[in-house]
Amino acid sequence: MTTLPSNALAQNSDPAGTDNPNEIVVTAQNRTERLQEVPIQVSALNSEAIGDAGIKSTADALSQIANASFDRGNNYRSNYITMRGLTQLNNADPPVAFVVDGVPQTNQESIGVALFDVERIEILKGPQGSLYGRNAVGGAINVITKEPTNDLSGFWNLAVSKGETVDASAGVSGAIVDDVLLFRVAATYKHSDGLIRNSFRGDHSDYIDHDYTFRGRLIAKPSDALKIDLRAEYNKYAAGGNYYSAVFSGDPNDFVDPQANLPGLTSGSVTDLTAKIDYDLDFATLTSISNYSDFKLSARSDGDIRNPVTSPGGFFGLGFQLGQGQDLKRRIFSQEVRLVSRSDQPLRWLVGGYYLDTDRSLRSRFFFDFNGQPSQIDSPANLFLDNNEGNDNRAYAFFGQVDYDILTNLTLTGGLRYDNDRRVQTNLNSNTVRKARFDRLQPKVTLAWKPGDNKLIYATFGTGFRSGGFNAPNAPVPVFASETLSNYEAGFKTQFLDRRLTVNGAAFQTDVKNYQFFYLDTASGAQIIDTIGKVRIRGLELELIASLADRLEASVAVGVIDSNIRNSVFAADIGNRAPRTVPFSTTSSLQYKPSLGGDVEGLARVEWQHFGKKYWGADNVAVQNPYDIVNARLGVNFGQFGVYGFVRNLLNDKYYGEFFQPKYSGLDIFIGYPGAPRSFGIEMKMSF
Repeated sequence: MTTLPSNALAQNSDPAGTDNPNEIVVTAQNRTERLQEVPIQVSALNSEAIGDAGIKSTADALSQIANASFDRGNNYRSNYITMRGLTQLNNADPPVAFVVDGVPQTNQESIGVALFDVERIEILKGPQGSLYGRNAVGGAINVITKEPTNDLSGFWNLAVSKGETVDASAGVSGAIVDDVLLFRVAATYKHSDGLIRNSFRGDHSDYIDHDYTFRGRLIAKPSDALKIDLRAEYNKYAAGGNYYSAVFSGDPNDFVDPQANLPGLTSGSVTDLTAKIDYDLDFATLTSISNYSDFKLSARSDGDIRNPVTSPGGFFGLGFQLGQGQDLKRRIFSQEVRLVSRSDQPLRWLVGGYYLDTDRSLRSRFFFDFNGQPSQIDSPANLFLDNNEGNDNRAYAFFGQVDYDILTNLTLTGGLRYDNDRRVQTNLNSNTVRKARFDRLQPKVTLAWKPGDNKLIYATFGTGFRSGGFNAPNAPVPVFASETLSNYEAGFKTQFLDRRLTVNGAAFQTDVKNYQFFYLDTASGAQIIDTIGKVRIRGLELELIASLADRLEASVAVGVIDSNIRNSVFAADIGNRAPRTVPFSTTSSLQYKPSLGGDVEGLARVEWQHFGKKYWGADNVAVQNPYDIVNARLGVNFGQFGVYGFVRNLLNDKYYGEFFQPKYSGLDIFIGYPGAPRSFGIEMKMSF
């Protein structure tokens, strides 16, 4: 499924072997294929489309997709992806596989990163367990950064917007040895005074002191058959977070500013090293991807979400204020090896193996707040609760897929993956140890038929697996079960009028067992992951992309989700919608790029995203009304230099990215996480 006008999505190269220079190609199934011939609902955005839409983050990319959302909550690096009714949880595995240059990002905090110097983004919907393994229950997101070039080239980009926000990136690429040793370095930096005001403190809670990333890439081609791709990245950040608002009315449509007295702060760093080796064996390509990641995060914030002036009763009316903090460290090593056959034959196959080794430590503390300073957490006498745990995760997988052309226009695909996930948790306060193992066999079968040129009809059965695990050592729910699902889907991909009109769509039913959801238990100070016995999700997706006239393009995508809780330990929840469900969503765009003479080209673009009602909890009591986000962009490109004005959330619609009732927040009040208000600015970019 494509989500932007076809000419914006077109690739400059033609690796799929088509004669059409504007053919869209993707690598969603670990081999290069034409997008319209992949029997999966896939959205693809290339570098031109990313630039036209002003996409700078995962949230921006997902805003182009129906039946998907990206919400902010908790600390600065936390995020909540919901795709096809399956949602993200705090301190847990995501519902999608998020892959950067072939490396799965296995933690929640790595998904909401800055996207810069990116060649292509591919978003796959529906469970992709047979290839991507655990966590790909809702789909997968592939981010492919730009490779080093043989010719010397570079770019810079600077955006300045409301809230004294500065967002800059730059890079340079070239050859150390022509055609043999190529390099690329790029960096991004962001600073902001913030837009969301704290009504008690008078400052802005969503400020960004700094968030910068350096990336270096080196590609060596010692021979025609061998390619070695080395990648290093370092990210450091310090920013506001945990700016929940106390919503005393209990109404999820009562939008109020944060009013906590203790400021939220998140700081940390990420080091990421990757080595990818491709070797052409003629009959197949052997690929090895090795990755090491070191992640550190420290978060401090208000624990009762209030202040002593307007809420002198404090935490549960007990007369005192609380602060909270988390210190998270995670080291990850992963290794994938796969062998992929050539694509120019009726029988195509791939086989591979994957290994993951994760060491994770998490310390969560609540402390008495006497002066509104986060540093109080470091005084042992102030501690109210102190949970300290270590979690080791060793996982491995074997996978394979076979595509066979039964006829020239009929292809049968079969995939199979086995995931084994071993988890060990150590209570670092008592030195007690718990162990558990979770595993799953994930098959997938697809039949794809091409009744004519530019037409594809497919039916597929797929499965998904999101591993179980441990809650905090003192949590009332010690272990949560694996989430598993079966997906039945039928879809089509068509193009008409000499490819000026694209119409894609799908209908699906997903049967989920042990649907994972999140809440907070105040008594233990633990963030709890629990499960709902059975959930049935039915959905529809339809997308139209049209070239209305020369240089004038439009797109519309519609998503429908009907989720139903079929079995739960809470009998009153049976028949309700699953948590965080949005039954109806649409996204659309209209873009005009007129020629203004010579190399000068204009850009006028408007986007409209509509989100229907949002059901926050499994009891369906808290329901957020529909809202709309309208973005616009207007500018001129003078060949290698461009200048653009932009506005986000033009209508200044208010919404919450998270909303918790007391039964789920563990507090005595309702809390909401304010969404981003209207912002506007100017962007300049140059390439050479």
